[in-house]
Amino acid sequence: MTPAELMTEGLYLMLLGMGFVFVFLTLLIYATELMSAVVQKYFPEKLIPAKLAKIGPVPAEAEDTQLIAVISAAIQQYRKKHTDRD
Repeated sequence: MTPAELMTEGLYLMLLGMGFVFVFLTLLIYATELMSAVVQKYFPEKLIPAKLAKIGPVPAEAEDTQLIAVISAAIQQYRKKHTDRD
């Protein structure tokens, strides 16, 4: 075979392979959409109403104070663990 024939055959095989991949991925997209539609139709997601809080919202200052305390305790514990090793 001449180099031109080899190049032509290589390009043909490349296009054929890319065509199969394109067709397969296109079919995969449609199959996924079809399965999604079937699942949503026959197995709908049940909506559960959110429970209302019995107490009012926590003020931001109280959240910040508690968060700072938790972070400080975690840092102290971390430092204690890592200074004992040295």
